[in-house]
Amino acid sequence: MSPNPSSAPQIILITGMAGSGKTVALRALEDAGYFSMDNLPLNSVVGVIEELLKRGEGHIALTLDARGGGNVKELPEIITALRVLLPDVRLLFLDSTDQDLLRRFSETRRPHPLSDGHRSIAECIAYERALLENVVEMGHRMDTSHVSPNTLRAWVRDFVQLNANHLTLFFESFGFKHGIPLDADFVFDVRCIPNPFYDPKLRPLTGKDPEIIQFLEGLQITRRMVDDIRQFVARWLPDFMRDNRTALTIAIGCTGGQHRSVYFAEVLAKSFDADQPVRVIHRELTQ
Repeated sequence: MSPNPSSAPQIILITGMAGSGKTVALRALEDAGYFSMDNLPLNSVVGVIEELLKRGEGHIALTLDARGGGNVKELPEIITALRVLLPDVRLLFLDSTDQDLLRRFSETRRPHPLSDGHRSIAECIAYERALLENVVEMGHRMDTSHVSPNTLRAWVRDFVQLNANHLTLFFESFGFKHGIPLDADFVFDVRCIPNPFYDPKLRPLTGKDPEIIQFLEGLQITRRMVDDIRQFVARWLPDFMRDNRTALTIAIGCTGGQHRSVYFAEVLAKSFDADQPVRVIHRELTQ
């Protein structure tokens, strides 16, 4: 994917936890034709981007994190200043569970960027999370726990194509045994629905397969649950739109994230896609 030369200019700011995939996200945008910069000092962001816009760069991506000098609490002011230069400025916050971050640093044997020679990696993660706690709600949060680099690249490419003027509904299926998604705004538990896993013929399939769809749609409890979740989202959606939200993530969880949650995410997405931008994420099916 390359930016359309005739499309409106766009600035993507990538921030989040060290080890959560910021470099992968930046490279995905670079490959898509964005002018990219890694870890630009916060106090130089506005000036640098202003110069890039003057010389004709229309699509710009950069990473910002706690290493960038200054105070990350200045990000709201930076974003406000950038939107004076260009309306479409987006903040992408990449996150992951502490356990997953610890595993990644252990596997790569690289020191944490905030290491001072005294803090353990776990302490560095806790310190960074505290520094960024007020930044999380400023942009679109993306949970990269257990997500492959290829999947993350696909999610990032999808993110930049969203319409910034409309709220996008994300329906995300997941398995509770792998943890609740960090990027969820609402979480619905469908584990009370009979589980196709216990039928040996259905076990290898997913909620996208006709056999699973037929099994679940034959249950009255499934239809009631779908209707209840649909009505809840529809009732509260206008309030989130009035709050100028650009995305709302509805997470649907079952035990393993293969059958029931996948079915629910697909069905609910279809019920809203006529009137609302919709995206579907199947966390456990994209490893």
